[in-house]
Order: sequence, then C-alpha cells, then structure tokens
Amino acid sequence: MIPTRYVKPLSDRPHIHQPKGGDNVNIPLIDLTGLSDEETELSPTTMDRISSACLEWGFFQVVNHGVSPELMDRARETWRSFFHLPMESKQAYANSPKTYEGYGSRLGIEKGAILDWSDYYFLHYLPSTLKDYNKWPASPDSCREVIDEYGKELVKLGGRIMKVLSTNLGLKEDQLLNAFGGDNLGACLRVNFYPKCPQPDLTLGLSSHSDPGGLTILLPDHQVPGLQVRKDGRWITVKPASHAFIVNIGDQVQVLSNANYKSVEHRVIVNSGMERVSLAFFYNPKCDIPIKPVEELVSEEKPALYTPMTFDEYRLFIRLNGPKGKSQVESLNSPRCQ
Repeated sequence: MIPTRYVKPLSDRPHIHQPKGGDNVNIPLIDLTGLSDEETELSPTTMDRISSACLEWGFFQVVNHGVSPELMDRARETWRSFFHLPMESKQAYANSPKTYEGYGSRLGIEKGAILDWSDYYFLHYLPSTLKDYNKWPASPDSCREVIDEYGKELVKLGGRIMKVLSTNLGLKEDQLLNAFGGDNLGACLRVNFYPKCPQPDLTLGLSSHSDPGGLTILLPDHQVPGLQVRKDGRWITVKPASHAFIVNIGDQVQVLSNANYKSVEHRVIVNSGMERVSLAFFYNPKCDIPIKPVEELVSEEKPALYTPMTFDEYRLFIRLNGPKGKSQVESLNSPRCQ
C-alpha cells in the first residue's frame, strides 16, 4: 500500500484503464514545416488547424518545429540522470521555503497535505536578472550547457507559436508578444520526475490544474504516456508523437484573448512499471505588466471578462488559494475578484 498521504480522494483518482472508444482519441498533431523566426509561412490549412486546436482543445502537438531531435533527447536524458543521483547530491539544490527554484522532493511538503507522486526541479531562464547558473545542477556533466541551449531554442519556438496565435485571433502578429513585454518576457522550466508507483490507481503524478502562465511547451517522456487532458467531461490520455512538443494555452493567453482561447485542465497519471520524465517550459508575460483583454477583442457584445492583473499578482493569488483545476482563472471575472 502506498503511504496514505499520497492517496487521493475517490473523486480525484484516475481510471487507469480507459473505457473502450477512448483509445483512438488524441489531441491534434500539427506539422509546423515553414514556420521560422523570420516569417510565418504556414499554409492556410495549417493555420486553421492550429486555430481549431486552440478553440476546441487548448492543447496540440507540434512536429517539424525547428528544435533538433538530438537536443530534445539530450535534454530529457540529462535530467533523467540528475534525478537518478543520490538524494544528498540532489538536496544540494533543494529549494527553500521562500523560493520555488531548485529541487523539490515529495518529502518537502507541509504536514497533512495530500501529495502528488512526483519530484521536480524548477528554474528561471528569463529575464536574465533571475537567471542564476548556481541554482542549476552542475551534475551530470554539461547539464548547465544543455539547459542553456534548450532554453534558447524553446524561447524562439514560443515566439513563433505566439505569432501564429496572434494572427489567428485577427491581431497583428506581434501583438500578443508585445502584450507579454516583447523581449522582456519571462520563461522558466519545471522538470517533472514520476517514479514507478505500485498503486497508480490511488494517486496522481500531478493534480488537476490549468497552467497560470502564457504558453506551455512540454517535452514528454518518449516511452511512457501520462499526461491527461480534460475534454467534454472526460480525461483523455495524450499519446505523444515521436520528437513532438505538446503545446497548451495558459491562463494569461485566456485573459489576453478575452476567453476566445481557453486554458484547459490537465493532470498526470503514474505508472507501476516505468518511471517518467517530462520538461515543461513556461513562456510567460513580464511579471509586472498588467494583463488584460486586448482591446480589439473587446466589444459591446463581448465586454472585457477580466480586470487587469500582473502575472506576479496572479501567481500570488494562486499560491494563496492552492491548485483548484480551472477555478482560479474563472474566478477572476467573478464579483469577489473585481
């Protein structure tokens, strides 16, 4: 039996064996061939497919995205090696109660909380004032160099995708980027490690939530599925394509788009036979810019659904309230938050 502090309430426990008919359902897979830093040369069909994915799912996978498969594999396996280090080596990078940055263990949570079956490592990539190499692992060898190169490529990919979202919303292609702060945006990385779990039907690797930031670019484990997306009241297990990234809309893009695009609840299930490693790269607004619906997407028929709030204020709001599925961003347009 797993320790009781990992056992979720009945209503939150996953159905590891999905009902028949769910096996063929997957988030959209989109080929980004033609999308470069210089210009957007995607076909109208591909642009439409991305638009539909944002409207209907809030999630999609991308291939031919411009990041080399070798770098993707190297980043994932470098982090896997880190999580296989002895505990004392990992604890050298333990995050303090005051900061989320560094190594976080399942052992480091306050008493009484129901825990997720996972460890993580969180670090800042942008702005450069928050980027601290000393908080990045020095082991295994070349870890810091790999993180740096990976982050540089993911920031570029995030910018390319943001231009597509902006264009699809009927805005100038750089409008969402500028609302994020242009070159002064934020970016951070959370690496998740999900050990093998003897009773995966009783717990979760990561509880249900929507992402508070702008855009999330996930490098999933290449062997073991685990991410589940909520769609029409059902949990759909994402089947990752080879060397694809999984992209999802965060709460800040929901606010900027005045809920034309919505962030979506997701969670992670664990596995009894295999561990999993995934890298979630968060492409976020500059922390002190008020984020509000873009003027062009506000009208008499659809007034602004959200009052301005900086990303720092929103993160504090979430920390005070705890992870609660989609209820955080939805509560922003309720009377108690205005």
